[in-house]
Amino acid sequence: MSVTPSRRDLLKSAAMAGPALLSAQAVAAPAAGRLAKPAAKAVLAPNSIPVSALPGHFDVDPTIRNLEAGYWSVMPRVVAQAYARHTEEVNRSNSIFARNVLPGEACLANGSREAQVAIARQVGCAPEEIAVARSGSDALQLLIANYRGLKPGDAVIYCDLDYDATIGAMEWLGTHRGARVVKFAMPEPATTANILAAYDEVLKRTPDAKLLLVTQVSNRTGLVTPVREIVAMARARGVDTIVDAAHGIALLDFQLADLDADFVAWSVHKWTSAPLGTGAMYIRKSRLADIDIAYENHNLPADSINARIPPGTVNFAAMLTIPLAVDFHFAIGAAAKERHMRALRNRWVDAVRDLPNVTMAVPDDPARYCTITSFRLKGMDSDEKAKAVQQRLFEKYRILTVWRTGVARGPVIRVTPGLYSTQADVDALAAALRAEHAMFV
Repeated sequence: MSVTPSRRDLLKSAAMAGPALLSAQAVAAPAAGRLAKPAAKAVLAPNSIPVSALPGHFDVDPTIRNLEAGYWSVMPRVVAQAYARHTEEVNRSNSIFARNVLPGEACLANGSREAQVAIARQVGCAPEEIAVARSGSDALQLLIANYRGLKPGDAVIYCDLDYDATIGAMEWLGTHRGARVVKFAMPEPATTANILAAYDEVLKRTPDAKLLLVTQVSNRTGLVTPVREIVAMARARGVDTIVDAAHGIALLDFQLADLDADFVAWSVHKWTSAPLGTGAMYIRKSRLADIDIAYENHNLPADSINARIPPGTVNFAAMLTIPLAVDFHFAIGAAAKERHMRALRNRWVDAVRDLPNVTMAVPDDPARYCTITSFRLKGMDSDEKAKAVQQRLFEKYRILTVWRTGVARGPVIRVTPGLYSTQADVDALAAALRAEHAMFV
């Protein structure tokens, strides 16, 4: 006999199951018929993949040296195969899966919870402090737009190296919530001392500040900021920080506790190598009430972090694949992964140090860079010239990089090796720069 509880009761009882439940009109009942048996899960043991073997785990276009892994990460083969299986399973099961009518593991509620648990395990926090989002941009914009500690006239602060989507959200606080928006430029060349001095200066001259945006690793230049120290500096002045960790999580070897931040968001489809359309939001449990629920999302209890994610249907298969992507991260090992990616970066940078027309936009201090590193050529003083460098590298050498604008000191060319990259890939870049470094002089 079927029992049909109310939609509100079901959603409340499943509040911790993840954002994919937000639009579900679940029916808790035994089901007639059965689903196809889910495929067996791949098993990836921690520290089982040596970095020397990494390129063999990826299927990439062999005709192009893709040094633009900063957009999103290529899924390793085992993750891509799991994603394909999950896509087939979800498509076959349809609402039988999404409405949670069957007992056991073959349901959306369980899959959502597993994704939260996996991400929490990766970053070292409680699962109830994690919400799965559609992207890092979505998660960051939600944190910024729904921050409750602002009143008209309060100031919010960001810098030139922050991400476009987050800058837009900070500007939105000015146009829609009456905040006074303050922008400053990151010093260049940067050092730990002058980065901290720049944040200290802008906080001192903005005594009415309530919110500060901090980017852990700049998508523009690759600069790594001393987040923990900046967070402490702001907190001492009564200023909250929202941290963009999109290029830090799963690349730098750290845990969220090392940042000591209350609000953090990132893209799971970047360095965790999960499918596209996956992001994560962290809110320290004691600060949950300081971020408003999303779009009056009263389908979930106000004390659930998942109420901070808008209701709607998400890519269920992508969400189901997150735990395996996290397992792949641990199979490499966080410390080994960071060392490997740093070594690939150092290999090409060291090979062009003697070129008088090539300048790196990040310092040599290992604490201030990792994989992403942007450069300028002498005379590359406009967006058009930066585009020309990107085009030359691709059309002549089949090397993909990307030009980035918005940096106070001028446009740059961003180089981002991926987990699939080889020494030959970065050596090819170095050779191309040796041939083309004087293209504007």
